Amino acid sequence: MSQELIRAGGPAGLDPRPTGTGRDRGTTGIIALAVMATVAAALLAAAFGPAAAYGFVGGAFAVVLLVTSALYPVFATYAYLITLPIIAGIDRDTLLPLVRPNEGLLAVVVAGAVLGAYLRAVRGDEIRPRFYPLIDVPLAVFLLASTLWPLASLTLRGMIPTSDEWAAILPMAKLVGIYFLVRYTITTEQRILRTIRFIVWPGAVVALIAVLQTLKFGPVLALLDTFWNTGANAADIQDLSERGSATLGSPIAAGDVIIISLVLVMCCGARGLLGRRERLLLAVLLGTGVFAAGQFSTWIATAVAFTLLAWRFPDLRRQARRFAPLALVALAIGAPAFIGRLSGIGENGSFLPEPEQGRLDNLRYLYLPHFNWLTTLIGVSPNEVLQAPERWREVIYLESGVLYFLWVGGIPLLAAFIWLSVRTLRSVKPALAHPGPFGAAASALDIVWRFLLVLTLIDPHLQLRGTGDLIFTLMGIVATGLDQRGLANERRGLPSFMIGKPRRAREPVERAEAHPPPEESDQIPRRPATQPA
Repeated sequence: MSQELIRAGGPAGLDPRPTGTGRDRGTTGIIALAVMATVAAALLAAAFGPAAAYGFVGGAFAVVLLVTSALYPVFATYAYLITLPIIAGIDRDTLLPLVRPNEGLLAVVVAGAVLGAYLRAVRGDEIRPRFYPLIDVPLAVFLLASTLWPLASLTLRGMIPTSDEWAAILPMAKLVGIYFLVRYTITTEQRILRTIRFIVWPGAVVALIAVLQTLKFGPVLALLDTFWNTGANAADIQDLSERGSATLGSPIAAGDVIIISLVLVMCCGARGLLGRRERLLLAVLLGTGVFAAGQFSTWIATAVAFTLLAWRFPDLRRQARRFAPLALVALAIGAPAFIGRLSGIGENGSFLPEPEQGRLDNLRYLYLPHFNWLTTLIGVSPNEVLQAPERWREVIYLESGVLYFLWVGGIPLLAAFIWLSVRTLRSVKPALAHPGPFGAAASALDIVWRFLLVLTLIDPHLQLRGTGDLIFTLMGIVATGLDQRGLANERRGLPSFMIGKPRRAREPVERAEAHPPPEESDQIPRRPATQPA
């Protein structure tokens, strides 16, 4: 005889056994797929060896990234930024054939985002890319001058581009791809703040690794030597602790990522963004990493950035005395690299440290002889790396920012970079006083681009791993924000078809940003609150 169970407080006949929800079925499906993928990888490893298993796992992971980026395009930006400082320093052919891991990841997530946009357009959704001529036009000219023009200059001289020269034009094209990915995915204040966190926290991780590296922490040195100290001119493990190259494989690149992250934290702090303890922890880690990077260019950038911060934000200037002890702590922890870098001054009868003297010799004897009136005008080669004549090193890198532009694209490329710089700094002015995350990104871009111009007189920084990625990310955020808010402060000098119809000023911008509309990807629907009886 069956007995009917009745749930307490519920109607009769209601089965009390829990029924599966959509979320439970989804979790079960994910677990089942993971188990089947593990079994398949094990069978492939047993039949064909570990390489087949690694290839299968990598392919499955790429498919997951592709599908997720197609469903949620903003995931493509987040996934790239949060992993950028960690995997960008891994050399080609170390984990993936022919490309760096961050380049492979970017190709997959961008392909997924583009596929998702295409499928939405086929479905009938309105997808209308915005064109912001104040930055997009000089950026397009800069892209052409750094990619197609160097190859054309070779053909004008009767030479055929090599595979290395074709590969040398890809970094600038990658930066423009990042710019447009950010432009069409980071469109709200919440996403901007989340993007800032995905920049500064990985930057803090890089700073911590750089500090442990200069303090000769054995496990960190062993890990860096395994994955990040590879390729041409790899350092000996004993010399790896001299400067904080961290997971970017370059002290200059690590220093740039750290100082850009520190500027973002300071700009957020001036607006009361991020938590107080969060800002304090980030500032200590990043400030310590500035010294641990052991690079004169990083210290010059820090001096320029803090001068601009003190000038733009009087509140930060008044709070400087309170945080002076923390600066002393950061200096004490990062002292080994700082002192080691200064100790080389005056050796061999020169006022320059040995690395800087070697850089000057490279420019004088290996690069400058290639310049004449023709190559200065149209460029020498898209590939700035030369084969070393000595046995103790394999390749030589061009370490001069101005000469880099002249070497790659001649005067047209240098002029295009100057035009892009002027337009960027002029366009960002109306956003500097904005109180939210958009204003913090705009202030950071203004400061970062200014010290980029100073550093370009010494080193090429824009094409470094991590540096250009973060700068073009900030540029994409600011261009989208300016376009959304109608803050264009300059329309003169452009053809009428580029200007378009004037957009109506959005009167309740501040009110809309204070209470933004809910989005499917940013907010979870909440149950309405019950009124008390």
